[in-house]
Amino acid sequence: MTINYVTKETLELMKAELHRMKTVDRPAASRAIAEAREKGDLRENAEYDAAKEAQGILEAKMAQLENDLANARIVDADSVDTSKVSILTKVTITNIATKKTVKYQLVGEKEADLKAGKISISSPIGKGLMGKVIGEVAEVHAPNGVMKFKVENIEI
Repeated sequence: MTINYVTKETLELMKAELHRMKTVDRPAASRAIAEAREKGDLRENAEYDAAKEAQGILEAKMAQLENDLANARIVDADSVDTSKVSILTKVTITNIATKKTVKYQLVGEKEADLKAGKISISSPIGKGLMGKVIGEVAEVHAPNGVMKFKVENIEI
């Protein structure tokens, strides 16, 4: 079982998506199957096969989302300890090799968005930074080798 750490807002978005899938997408998939079934011989009906496949994919997505919701744990920014790198903290790090400084917020997998500066706590950099304090160097095992990052700042 993988615990999904999410903010309250993300949890609400996940619930809304599941509700939409159950109340809008599932009935639409059923209608598509019924319409295709009315068109005759099911053995040679590509439309029917496609509708059944789309329904199967939707059901799998719904099952995954239900599982994610069941394993979700809400993380509140007010309760985050900023003395060390942890989920929801914004950490400023410097790549020791390139001297490049970047700022990331560590989030759960469901909220990761590199363009928005949010990296997952289960990513290689996220794992390497977890628990580090300001001034400490994190060794990150990435596909291209070991990278070293110095923790410059930790905030909310």
